[in-house]
Amino acid sequence: MSTATVNISFQESLLADIDKIAMVESRSRSELLREAVRLYIDRKQRWDKIFAYGRAVATHGNLTKADVASEVQAYRQQKARNR
Repeated sequence: MSTATVNISFQESLLADIDKIAMVESRSRSELLREAVRLYIDRKQRWDKIFAYGRAVATHGNLTKADVASEVQAYRQQKARNR
């Protein structure tokens, strides 16, 4: 797999946090940042799929905003009862 070198700027405090985590985990700054980017991309792609599914269901299932709000409220109430 080919690689490319890029330059990126961080606030000094953020870079210090990156370096601290990399040191604790015994890996390089580059390895840590590559993993962070991979995780971000994976999470974003999963959320994009979830939202696309939600839009499709809403479009084809004739759901209204009120239906969605009602379901969210019911879910939150159930979750609160189970605590």
